[in-house]
Amino acid sequence: MKVRITVGVLIAALGLYFVLLTGRAVALLQTGELVGILLGVGVLILPLLGVWLVYSNLRFGWETEKMARELDADGLLPDVSHLPRRPSGRVDRDAADEWFEERRAEVEASPEDWRVWFRLAYAYDIAGDRGRARETMRKAIELHS
Repeated sequence: MKVRITVGVLIAALGLYFVLLTGRAVALLQTGELVGILLGVGVLILPLLGVWLVYSNLRFGWETEKMARELDADGLLPDVSHLPRRPSGRVDRDAADEWFEERRAEVEASPEDWRVWFRLAYAYDIAGDRGRARETMRKAIELHS
């Protein structure tokens, strides 16, 4: 719940920023001068780009949560509580790599199943490769839709 409140506050702040930025863009467009119009168009693109980025990231989160709820209901949500951990709390690297290989084999055996892609994304995440985790989760979302 704390995360949702934080996200809500940040979105509200971004919304206010986008409104103010749009106001500046409109003011520049209304100058009637070529430079003002070009700057206005450029400034207007920023809030549009920002709205798209916020929406795409929120959608990613919503879809990931939706899939996690489905996996949890089916008893298939990845569980790494049995893996050894470092003093920092992160999963031991060798154990994470071994768990990752098991998830990769699942994907190779069933490449059209979104559930195994979700689990592989989680394996990337605990192995510390966040970029590939997001990319793999996008594949899971694509197969789930």
